[in-house]
Amino acid sequence: MVIKIFSDKVVYESEVRAKHIMEMNDKIVDRMTNIRWESMDRVLSDVIFRTSKGEITMEFMPNQAPNTVANFLKLVKDGFYNGTKFHRVIKGFMIQGGDPITKTDNTYLYGTGGPGYTFDDEISSQKFRPGIVAMANSGPNTNGSQFFIVTGDDVTWLEGKYTIFGRVIKGMDVVRAIENVKTGEKDMPTEPVFLNEATTRY
Repeated sequence: MVIKIFSDKVVYESEVRAKHIMEMNDKIVDRMTNIRWESMDRVLSDVIFRTSKGEITMEFMPNQAPNTVANFLKLVKDGFYNGTKFHRVIKGFMIQGGDPITKTDNTYLYGTGGPGYTFDDEISSQKFRPGIVAMANSGPNTNGSQFFIVTGDDVTWLEGKYTIFGRVIKGMDVVRAIENVKTGEKDMPTEPVFLNEATTRY
């Protein structure tokens, strides 16, 4: 009986110690997560789009949409966006790109491509305004690679439907130049506007 009580005490103390260690680990993980995103804010805070109209610099918003930022950053590092086109342009609204099919001449399929997977929305309280960068989608939780840059002032109807993950911090004049190109069927530029390269600053 004495041995059993002692054994129970040892088990209890072990459980308490294990619980304490788990709590400490959780705190460390939370801390590392914060450090990771703070570091991304400081070091990987922007992407440069080198387009046929000039350069656009976008700053990430990792605290608003961490998974979206991570996905976009991976695609940029993989060279996924290089050689794509801005396939949809609506003056007073937005410019849209990120479809890998636009690397081909199959214009009838433009706007339907992606990375081969989709992921969930990350809707935040961030407001839409000119320069905001958000994921394009075909409905809830269908994000992939396509994105758009807002050019319109009154686009409140977008809120709650699209994931905002960045903003233009330099080159809004280039965005405006793209916005003003001549377009034809399906709001497609009559002369291609290329995203020659997307790269991180660091």
